[in-house]
Amino acid sequence: MSAQGIEGIDANMRTNQTIDFRSDTVTQPDEGMRRAMAEAEVGDDCYGDDPSVNHLEQRFAQLVGKQAAVFFPSGTQSNLSAILAHCGRGDELLVGSTYHTLTSEAGGAAVLGGVSYCTLPVEDDGCIAADDIASAIKPNDPHFPKTSLLCLENTVSGKAVSLERMQSVADQARQFGLAVHLDGARIFNAAHELSLQAHELAAVADTVSACLSKGLGGPAGTMLACDSSLEPTIRRNRKVLGGAMRQSGIIAAAGLYALDHNVARLGEDHRRACLLAEMIALLRVSAGVEVTQATNMVFLKPARHDHAPLRRHLISKGFLVTDKAPAMRFVLHLGHTDHDVERFAAAITSYFSNRG
Repeated sequence: MSAQGIEGIDANMRTNQTIDFRSDTVTQPDEGMRRAMAEAEVGDDCYGDDPSVNHLEQRFAQLVGKQAAVFFPSGTQSNLSAILAHCGRGDELLVGSTYHTLTSEAGGAAVLGGVSYCTLPVEDDGCIAADDIASAIKPNDPHFPKTSLLCLENTVSGKAVSLERMQSVADQARQFGLAVHLDGARIFNAAHELSLQAHELAAVADTVSACLSKGLGGPAGTMLACDSSLEPTIRRNRKVLGGAMRQSGIIAAAGLYALDHNVARLGEDHRRACLLAEMIALLRVSAGVEVTQATNMVFLKPARHDHAPLRRHLISKGFLVTDKAPAMRFVLHLGHTDHDVERFAAAITSYFSNRG
């Protein structure tokens, strides 16, 4: 969505004092991260001699229990590279109907890879049913595409999908010879919520991506981990897609800083999301709205006629929010304080108190 589409007529209301609840992608590097970037040792990563990139790839592979990892500019590109490593032209992948690889990555697998999507229902916990996977597998018949890959996601709209559920569907997929890719953009949020280590969640998949520029606060970059046998193919795919960079250690240094300093603190974002949800919970009765919370996200679903006025009210009070509907999504991140949350909750409550 364009900036005009997101902010619309409210764009002029922005000030230097605005507090941004649109996403955890809006975080800014802190002083320590900027210093790490400025002091990064760099080389030409296309030759494989950028020490900061090499260190980041080794570090991430170790964190998620894989043999190798590749540094990408974006999550969309990393997911597409994984899909292309698992699927040939004319193949098919299975994916949840609300998952990011289907809904928000421009159909790249079909556009660039000739891979078709088969969508499966997403259950309340964010996972797919194992039985749906079995029924979606195409027979060995020239009339059908070859089903080659299952794409999972964790977290899903903030929900941390349990390891048991993920393992169940991954096992089902492998019974039919499918590979498994995990879009783990917020895998560290999921691991924290489930009291697990990231490598335990990553173990269910052959490839797993994780975003450095969401809750971890990096300015850009996504990691894609895999077994060593897939690494050459994934690096080739990155090159084909235009993702190979030169002195990218400047960005990799920010990723290393994020892994060192911003993984352990994700619990603060979850705590503040709980705080926000608790502070506006009374609106369920007094204003008839729905309020839910999962990891670092809070969802508020007002009546349809309240959606646009509430958004304008919040922006006028100095809070940036998206126009997502019917539920408004508020995302907590390292740029927020408890005071910010308290002010934001008060602004939400004041709209319903004063609407007449």
